[in-house]
Amino acid sequence: MQELRRETTGAAVDANALTEDRLARALSEHVTAIAAIAPMLCEPDVKTTQVSQLLHGHIALVMERNGLWLHVKGADGYAGWVHQGYVVTMPEPVPPLSETGWNDPRPLSLGCTVRDEHGATRKLPLGALVTEGQERFGGLAMMLEERRQSFPPAADSITATAMTYFEGTSYEWGGVTPWGCDCSGLVSSSFHLHSINVPRDAWMQAATGKPVPGIKDLRPADLLFFSDEPAADGKITHVAISLGGMKVVHLALGRGGYAVDDLDSGDEYTTLLVQRFRFGRRIL
Repeated sequence: MQELRRETTGAAVDANALTEDRLARALSEHVTAIAAIAPMLCEPDVKTTQVSQLLHGHIALVMERNGLWLHVKGADGYAGWVHQGYVVTMPEPVPPLSETGWNDPRPLSLGCTVRDEHGATRKLPLGALVTEGQERFGGLAMMLEERRQSFPPAADSITATAMTYFEGTSYEWGGVTPWGCDCSGLVSSSFHLHSINVPRDAWMQAATGKPVPGIKDLRPADLLFFSDEPAADGKITHVAISLGGMKVVHLALGRGGYAVDDLDSGDEYTTLLVQRFRFGRRIL
């Protein structure tokens, strides 16, 4: 998915252009997910591929409309098509996107159940937000400041999150929660819970942090990148989180979902995975 970008020509922008830009931003439409999970698709068609998910309470900017479909960009900058049945329009004023999503001050679900003002109950996955009028009565949810204390940006804490919250998760392309997740969704959600912004897709994550010299130099919470293509510069198709040494935690199609693997085990799957290893990156 390619994000729409505004290109500015010339070295200066006059006052009229600035006023028009402010007006355009003021009149822009934002939506918020009312479903527990709103699928974000690659095209405005229910039969197309899910590329990511907009979670309950998360806010997105509407960039384009196509009938009942909205092309939206979430707080993480990732874009996709969402059917309007999953969302409602946000009243103005809307906070900056950078202050929403995982950085939103509202209670964030760690896997909780809420009841609305009509008595209806709903389960919310990890990462969803408890919204106005909802009362948590099961599971856990934390305010932003509490999360920052409970989930520090430390390697052992991040790996514990990946192993604890995603254990048993099935593989789902485009998923970002323990209800169904892909490899890069595990990385992005685990790091975001610890207030570390990591891009959504594996190929984007591969450009973050600092390079790690080799597979034997990996530390806990480093990222390992793999490619199904034989060329050394082939497209990145898989990412895993290092547990130190040769152990990793990942959401792998080859394992059907969540797995903790020892790359030195010598079994058929891990041998193939080592052959596909391209490089590591250190995020912390």
